[in-house]
Amino acid sequence: MEHYAIVITDLEESLKQITKASDCMLTTAKLAIKRCRIALVELKKMMTIHGFPDVQSEIHFFKETKPVVFSYLLYYQKLLELESYRSSQGTQGMKRFLKEKLEEIQGYMEEHIETVKYYHSGFTYLDRLYFVRDTEEIPIELRGEYYLMDQEFNTWQDYNFSVIRANEMLLKYLYHEIFKLESTEGNYNFQQVSQFTWTANKIDLVELIYALYFSKAVNNGNITIKELGTLIGQLFNVEISKDVYRYYIEIQQRKIEQTKFIGHLQSVLQQQIDQNI
Repeated sequence: MEHYAIVITDLEESLKQITKASDCMLTTAKLAIKRCRIALVELKKMMTIHGFPDVQSEIHFFKETKPVVFSYLLYYQKLLELESYRSSQGTQGMKRFLKEKLEEIQGYMEEHIETVKYYHSGFTYLDRLYFVRDTEEIPIELRGEYYLMDQEFNTWQDYNFSVIRANEMLLKYLYHEIFKLESTEGNYNFQQVSQFTWTANKIDLVELIYALYFSKAVNNGNITIKELGTLIGQLFNVEISKDVYRYYIEIQQRKIEQTKFIGHLQSVLQQQIDQNI
C-alpha cells in the first residue's frame, strides 16, 4: 500500500507549493484542482495495475486513501465557486453568500450525522458494506450516482467520507472569511437577553450542546444543532450558534479525552455525592 501513500504525500506537498506561489485564491484553486485530478488518475491507474491483496487492503484504500485525495478536489472546486462569486459582490453580499454556504454544509452534516459519527469514531463494523466494491447487500437505489458511474473505483460510502472531509476544511475556511468580513465592519451585534453568563470556555459549552443534541434530551430531538446552540447561547449570553460546528471539529480532533468538560462535570458531581453520603 506504500505506492498509494506516496500519491497523497506528493499531492499534499504540491498543494503547499501552489498555495505559497500565489496570493490569489482563484489562481490557487484552479491549479490545485488540476493537481488533484492528476492524483486521482494516478490512484485509479495504480489500483488497476496492483489491485488489492485482500479485503482489508481494499477497505483501507476506499476508507483512508481515496477520500483524502478526492476531498481535496471537492474542497478546491468549492473554493473556486466561492472566490468566483466574490469578484462580483460587495462586503454585505459576500458575507450573506458565505453564511448561506455555511448553513448548507451544516445542513448536510446534520442530515448525514450517522455517517459523520462513523467517520470520526474509528468504528469498523460496517466497513465491509461501506468500502468494498460489488457489495450485493446494498440495494442499487441506495448506492448513489458516483458509485454507479464507476463501480470499479467507487464504493457505497467513500464519496460521503470525501465530502465530510472536504466540508470540514470548508467550514474552517468559511468561519475565517466571515470573521474577517465582520471584523472589518465592526459587526458585533449580539444582544444580552439573560442575566446569566457562561464563565467557562465556549468549547466546554459546545460539549454540553452536542451531548443534549445527540441524546435527544431537548424536544425529543426535534431541534437542529443551530437552534439548540442559539437557545443555550441566549440563556448564557454567549454567541455560540455560528461557531458550534467549528468547536465540534476541535473536540473531535482531540487526541486524549475528547469530552473532557463533561468528564470534569461527572467527576465534580460524583465527588459531592460521595461527600454527602
